[in-house]
Amino acid sequence: MTHSLETGQLLDEELLRYARQILLDGWDIDAQLRLKSARVVIIGAGGLGCPASETLVRAGLGQVHLIDDDVIEASNLQRQTLFLPENIGQPKAQTAATMLKLINPLITAHGTVARLNEDNAYELLDMAVSKPDLLLDCTDNFATRDIINRISVRYQIPLLSASAIAMQGQLALFEPHLNTGCYHCVFGSVVLDEANDERTCANSGVLASTTAIMGNLQSNAALQYLGLTKNPLTNKLLLWDGKQMQQRLMGYRKDPECPVCSSH
Repeated sequence: MTHSLETGQLLDEELLRYARQILLDGWDIDAQLRLKSARVVIIGAGGLGCPASETLVRAGLGQVHLIDDDVIEASNLQRQTLFLPENIGQPKAQTAATMLKLINPLITAHGTVARLNEDNAYELLDMAVSKPDLLLDCTDNFATRDIINRISVRYQIPLLSASAIAMQGQLALFEPHLNTGCYHCVFGSVVLDEANDERTCANSGVLASTTAIMGNLQSNAALQYLGLTKNPLTNKLLLWDGKQMQQRLMGYRKDPECPVCSSH
């Protein structure tokens, strides 16, 4: 048997499990090792967090940490793919982490039942141990996305932000250490607090395929970023329209007067 990550090699079980991926042009053992050594924090273990985390774990992401303060409801089962009817009433984050470890015992997954904010971010993100390689925003409202963006800029952690509503989705990958703009540069002060944030899946509806597609587009970008050190969405916002079956990219630039990232 080959040695583990500490010696910079893959286990025999990993070579077998990820064989089809390692055969890809442009994706080799080094890319797989980079993915294995990566630590990702996913905020939101629902419609986006489930497919995104599952694909990343199946692909060989080394460590995934899910943060969500919600519990599973019957209405979640339509799109939140890591949950079963018997999971209703259980915490999403911990239930998802348990399922991910069943899907791939070679990875590390854990869930924290909490709501991330600027005051508890340092502790919840385990910053004292190491900085996450990537944050995945899988939440469903602008107020929370704004908070996550501020945390990303404050601690200089790359942020892969996805959204899904009805039959539409958006995706962007921000790199604060490159000073190329942030979520606030693109969307501005859309909403000040959750109480005023009216468009969520709970009250606007979402097709099951929308979250599945956007979650997997999110994982696709994450795999390239973590394994190939490439941002396929540099200064671009991906817009997906499921009703028209169309996808397009819209460019954006850093706002020199952005109240979140202009001083960084």
